[in-house]
Amino acid sequence: MRIIKAAVSYNQPEFCHTATWDRNGITFANESIVGVNPNDVFIDTKNSIYVISDDKKQILIWHNNSIKPTQTISANFGNLESIFVTSNRDIYISTGFTKSIIMRWISETNTFTVVMNTSGPCAEIFIDINDSLYCSMGAEQKVVKKNLKSSSTDSIVVAGMNRAGSDSNQLDHPEGIFVDVNLELFVADSKNNRIQLFPFGETNAITVAGWRSARPTIGLRGPTGVTLDAAKSLFIVDKDNQRFVGEGPYGFRCLIGCYGDGSQYNDPFLASMSFDSFGNIFVVDTGNSRIMKFQLENFCGFPLNIRRFCSKPVWNRNGITFTDQSTIGLKPSSIFINEKNLIYSLNQEKKEILIWNESNIQSSIILPSDFSDSYSLFVALNGDIYIDNGINGRIKKWTLNTKIFTTEAIVSSSCFGLFIDRDDHLYCSMPKNHQVIKRNLNEVILTMITVAGTGDQGSTSDTLNKPHEIYVDTDFNTFVADCGNNRIQRFESGKISGKTEVGDTLSAQHQYPLACPTSITLDFQQFLFIVDSDNDRILRSGTNGVHCVVGCNGITIKSTELSSPSDLAFDSFGNMFKRNRIKEQ
Repeated sequence: MRIIKAAVSYNQPEFCHTATWDRNGITFANESIVGVNPNDVFIDTKNSIYVISDDKKQILIWHNNSIKPTQTISANFGNLESIFVTSNRDIYISTGFTKSIIMRWISETNTFTVVMNTSGPCAEIFIDINDSLYCSMGAEQKVVKKNLKSSSTDSIVVAGMNRAGSDSNQLDHPEGIFVDVNLELFVADSKNNRIQLFPFGETNAITVAGWRSARPTIGLRGPTGVTLDAAKSLFIVDKDNQRFVGEGPYGFRCLIGCYGDGSQYNDPFLASMSFDSFGNIFVVDTGNSRIMKFQLENFCGFPLNIRRFCSKPVWNRNGITFTDQSTIGLKPSSIFINEKNLIYSLNQEKKEILIWNESNIQSSIILPSDFSDSYSLFVALNGDIYIDNGINGRIKKWTLNTKIFTTEAIVSSSCFGLFIDRDDHLYCSMPKNHQVIKRNLNEVILTMITVAGTGDQGSTSDTLNKPHEIYVDTDFNTFVADCGNNRIQRFESGKISGKTEVGDTLSAQHQYPLACPTSITLDFQQFLFIVDSDNDRILRSGTNGVHCVVGCNGITIKSTELSSPSDLAFDSFGNMFKRNRIKEQ
């Protein structure tokens, strides 16, 4: 999955065709927070989450990944039905019952103003890229709109008529709506059990999912929500079937609530859904008075393997030697395993990049690099290899298509860790300079900017001491194996001061003694795996703290004793690969 940037206020992630979500989900906010029977949720491109609570007459807002609302706005109007937030953070809400209007909360002035009068409640509202405001009126069997640039508060009909019907120009209790960048209107035509597409300016629709669709799709019952991802694939809240369905290159498939597991939601009334920028699905479960979150499980657009493990995973402590010094030399450096289980490493002595298929212990590809003392490499999704040549002030890229090396970044010393995040930023950790730096690979300029460390050796929250490998998670937090300070530091995106995740200081999230940690990776649950190098062991964090998984208290037998392990990588099956280094005296 990768993120597409667009001039819209909502998220349209791009998924691979095998994307899956955690079917159990978690309760993001319960009745004590959102009140009884919430109706709608909206998530903007900064991942601020907006929920309207008719029970509490409030707009609840979560900023900066908070677990509790960080802002509340009083909205003491009639029934609060739907919400939409624009890029400037103005909030639009629809109200019904005694008086049906759409209100705009102006973020600059913290005041409400009426922007649209309607003859009935809006089940859903939406604002397109031309600033036209849409309202789906379930009771009146139509969708109306008005241009927000007009001073008038009146609207015009763009879909349906004033009576229910199943013809191409009719609707029967329309609910969720979505307008794409081509101004095509998608309508969840609830009682007709279908999704209708109205091309711009047309009053006759094309059925794109459900009953009487022109192409094979999927059966729907009472759909209430519809949205599109970056590839214009449909995602549908199939309310009466208590499930979510999605479209892909091979047709529609059930994503959540499948095979009868919808009962896990305790007879839900699924009203609407919204994506965050990471592809997680947030759902309004009106009947159970809560907001549910369903996490994207497989990061199929991510070059590393991110595995989900049980609460107490165990690895074979005997292990096997996958390769030895006859192949990788006396000073091997770096190990990387991509999602296809190709294994990459460096032979410093022979100046070679070695590549194995996991099923073959003989390296199938050997690439001469001609670089001295390369300490790290990282492989992008497209197969391009980024390699440290910091001793010569460069990070090089070997391009798969051209089979040639080019300079990708200018650095002042060797990179002991390289990483590329989901926004195509290339990171380098420099022990000699006590810093982590990065650059945007989509920009022409090759110079780097500082992510962590001041350049001076230190042990404060904003300094580092010989940082080794790094890991950048899907929230763009940078984790640093701060070897010289015997700790793991986490730097939130844009913050210069780090927080100690693991170490022996009182401020550490997990108080646990380390001795020159050199590598770190995360699993799907965001638990840490740490190469505790000078203690010759591998650690993992969990709900009950940090514990040892390999090299623990002399348990590991002699044939697999670790000699200053330096790197760690997982294959797609969860097998662990480690690289040992020659211990420095």
